[in-house]
Amino acid sequence: MGSAATDLPRAHGLAATWWWPKPQVGNTHPGATSPFGMVSACAYSGAYPTGYGRYAKNTEGVPEEMFDRHQASGFTHFQQSGTGAIRKYYNYVRVTPMVQPLDALGESWELHDEVAEAGYYAATLDTGVRSEITVGAKVAVHRYTFPEHRSARVVIDLSCGGLAIDLGRTVPLRAQVESMGYGQAQGTVVMEGVPLSVYIEADTPGWRQMLWYDRRLIDGGTRLDFDSIRHTTLRPFGMLFMGSVRAGQTVEIRMGFSLRGHEQARRNLERECGRDSEPAFNVVRTRTRARWREHVGKVQVEGGTTARRTVFGTALYHSLIKPCVADDESPFWPNSGPYAFDVCTMWDIYKTQLPLLAAIAPERHTDILESLIRVCEEEGNFPIGYRMARGADRFFRQASALAHTALADAHALGRAGIDWSWALVHMVDDLRRMYGEDFFEHGVVHPITHTLDLAYAHHCTARVARSLNDRRLADDLERRGRQWVNAFDPATGLLRDSEFYEGGKWNYSFRLVHDMAARIALAGGDDAFIGMLDRFFGYGADPVKQPGQTPQPAEMAAGYALHRFEGLNNEPDMEAPWSYHWAGRPDKTAEIVQAALTWQFGTGPGGLPGNDDSGGLSSWYVWASLGLFPVAGQNLFLINAPAFGRSVLQAGDSEFVIETSGHRETPIGVDGLDRDPPVQYVQSATLNGEPLHTTHLSAADVHRGGRLHLKLGPEPSTWGHQLRPPSLS
Repeated sequence: MGSAATDLPRAHGLAATWWWPKPQVGNTHPGATSPFGMVSACAYSGAYPTGYGRYAKNTEGVPEEMFDRHQASGFTHFQQSGTGAIRKYYNYVRVTPMVQPLDALGESWELHDEVAEAGYYAATLDTGVRSEITVGAKVAVHRYTFPEHRSARVVIDLSCGGLAIDLGRTVPLRAQVESMGYGQAQGTVVMEGVPLSVYIEADTPGWRQMLWYDRRLIDGGTRLDFDSIRHTTLRPFGMLFMGSVRAGQTVEIRMGFSLRGHEQARRNLERECGRDSEPAFNVVRTRTRARWREHVGKVQVEGGTTARRTVFGTALYHSLIKPCVADDESPFWPNSGPYAFDVCTMWDIYKTQLPLLAAIAPERHTDILESLIRVCEEEGNFPIGYRMARGADRFFRQASALAHTALADAHALGRAGIDWSWALVHMVDDLRRMYGEDFFEHGVVHPITHTLDLAYAHHCTARVARSLNDRRLADDLERRGRQWVNAFDPATGLLRDSEFYEGGKWNYSFRLVHDMAARIALAGGDDAFIGMLDRFFGYGADPVKQPGQTPQPAEMAAGYALHRFEGLNNEPDMEAPWSYHWAGRPDKTAEIVQAALTWQFGTGPGGLPGNDDSGGLSSWYVWASLGLFPVAGQNLFLINAPAFGRSVLQAGDSEFVIETSGHRETPIGVDGLDRDPPVQYVQSATLNGEPLHTTHLSAADVHRGGRLHLKLGPEPSTWGHQLRPPSLS
């Protein structure tokens, strides 16, 4: 799901009025992954952006095809998940099973009979080799079943990385490869400033093993060293295992990875695959499958159509792939502790995915925050994006100071394992970096959305400072946090004119700021604010046509001029449907969210409306289906009509149950609908048996466990019209 261009039924109703500016493709891959694991593995074609599939790079509309078939030149390790334009790419250590001469290395063969499961990927190459891969947290195990051949081989290319698109190639800076005999080898390549080491064991009895360079065998050689590699001097290099096979014979290749050298790579391999030379494929596959079952089992839903449950389960799976958390693997600082990378990017994940991880994977969530604090300590700032590369991909154009929201929420929940006094030091220091310096001096900064980011981050940091009894600091931060108002034009009730990253001022004007009551007053009160929201969400508007392949600038300009909700195609306004809660109209939220769940997601490779962005989009789907939405940085959850009759969220050691009465199963677009299903609205609510008249819960209510009962009905009610979610004023 999400690995092909968007392919959904034609939307009806509200959803038909939303306009999608971003690429209509999920950008996911079907390869083998482990929950938050360091290693992934998949068939490699060189396509954008994961290395899997058929598509070229695109930033708007329907993606163009690079290839007319699913094909692969081998199987690579380390892939992105659902990201868009990220500039740098992985796909390191390509493994290619061959029955051709080494000269054919780099050719691509069509893929047949693909199978994708949690922790497992398999496909048959045109050459007749059945290829299976499974991964653990820091290992990959390949199993190849060959046709009968007297000179089969498994070739490992350490020189390759990146993609087949323009400027997509990654060239190692230095490398060392060593063949140690008896089916053992090791190598290190410095990619993007990071030393990636691999330790290899090959279960290939009677086969020869050799090094190779520039597609030529080095008979008798045991070591290759490259002190300096440039684009102009790079020639492919690596090692291979070669021998005769009978039909159906399997060969197993076990690979341990580390960012701290060969010895740690070997220990990682032994830890997950064992110390003996017995086949490890089934052992690793079973353990990874069990880890996935444990993680995905943290959320249980009852009811729903087969298609809806499939989309929900896949969304939950996608939410748990990234960020990667590799214990004791930082190549930049020597001490132990978590090293989190593939934070791609905070702009995508801070609203939805990080709150989900805080609930169902609290230990890993703490690890991620601890790692971000260490990055700030070592490199000078909290990154917006952070990869397995020297020098953070900070993505400062997207946003400012987003880590503060997750840190404030974690502190409010009383999370142990973080030195909060030390964290506060870095939170405060980070507020003065980049755009923050102008905000500090003038109270406003352009791009204007950074004014909202920085004011919000000051508010979040003030909460931590006050709880740590630094009142003077908290007072100063709160004063600066109120400067969010400087971002708005009182004459229009919208953000001031500025540059905007992927969107316009309407897309960003309905973010959930920390003083929504004042925000609504600035727009002219409830009725005026609701009127603006109704226009933005397309009430009464005609259906729109989505951009096609390579849309022209005039078409894109006309689309942006609609000032319309981008649906779930893009991140800037994914929280906007819940703005209605502060204006006393949660029924409107129900209509918009149900339209999105009905028409913007489906089963199959084309089932996502846009880039999954490391699980940010999928996490939105999970929360929306549960009838909850986290307001990142405010220790707050908003309530909406859920998509399932009953759900159970395992938050740490507690269970939070969302149950309903009057719930009616509704299909989604792929179930053959030709119209919008009737919307369900919350009529009344109880929390642990007591009446609940508000449309919100504290995050502590959810995390400590309990029972939320929602009575649903077919018509809007007055529930939530009077008592609004909290605001600073």
